Amino acid sequence: MTDALLETAIGAALDAGREILAVYRTDFDVERKSDASPLTLADKRAHETIKAALMPLGLPILSEEGRAIAFEVRRQWPRFWLVDPLDGTKEFIRRNGEFTVNIALIEHNRPVMGVVYVPVRDTLYFGGNDLGSYKMDRARQVYVQLASGRHPVALADLVAVARRLPMAKAGERGYTVVGSRSHATADLEKYIDRLRITHKDLDFVSAGSSLKFCLVAEGKADLYPRLGPTMEWDTAAGQVVAQCAGARVVNHQTGDELSYNKASLLNPWFIVERERTGNGT
Repeated sequence: MTDALLETAIGAALDAGREILAVYRTDFDVERKSDASPLTLADKRAHETIKAALMPLGLPILSEEGRAIAFEVRRQWPRFWLVDPLDGTKEFIRRNGEFTVNIALIEHNRPVMGVVYVPVRDTLYFGGNDLGSYKMDRARQVYVQLASGRHPVALADLVAVARRLPMAKAGERGYTVVGSRSHATADLEKYIDRLRITHKDLDFVSAGSSLKFCLVAEGKADLYPRLGPTMEWDTAAGQVVAQCAGARVVNHQTGDELSYNKASLLNPWFIVERERTGNGT
């Protein structure tokens, strides 16, 4: 991972967030994709913004819009961008603010760099191997102040004003499980019921999009079980943020770390979990 790649990805995520908010504040229309899931002008504008920023770097870009790219082609990519320009479209439509921009760099089937931006909250999470994970509040405001006429902003400047994750201490709360706000399943409910047997103080928190990864990364949650379908672009950026903050992101059945650029871009069920200790690490 080079600083320039992460710097560009952060700038692209912030710019995409600006485009999303421009649509969010209007009486926008909702279309339907081929699988009947919702699509808005915000998805399209964010995608084009990210694509324009990342393409000059010369790496392939994979997102939902490019899901038809043949595996025979994709498997030749040792390094590529994996992007979800608007993760949590249902949350966007409901106007609850719990949607994100996700950009990840994949190397040899593993995510090594990730950016998650929450436009409504102006909160940025970013992380990378050998860097760690960070959170920045008032992210776009800070970014503009740092820019001072030069783009992109240096990674060292961003790290200097961000907070290293995790921050919250586990001892300050009960055992906290975070789950999907829009995709709860009967399997998840059964899983939570079993957890309550051993964790009498269990607190379940609902959240949208990749925010669930970020809550575990921050230390505000101990576990995020996803017992339902997700696609690779839904999880890669959040996985980096969580893992580089000390959490595990593994296949629910095998315990293996999630891998990417598979023949099928559908993820297995997985769990995101951090060790619960007194100091929050």
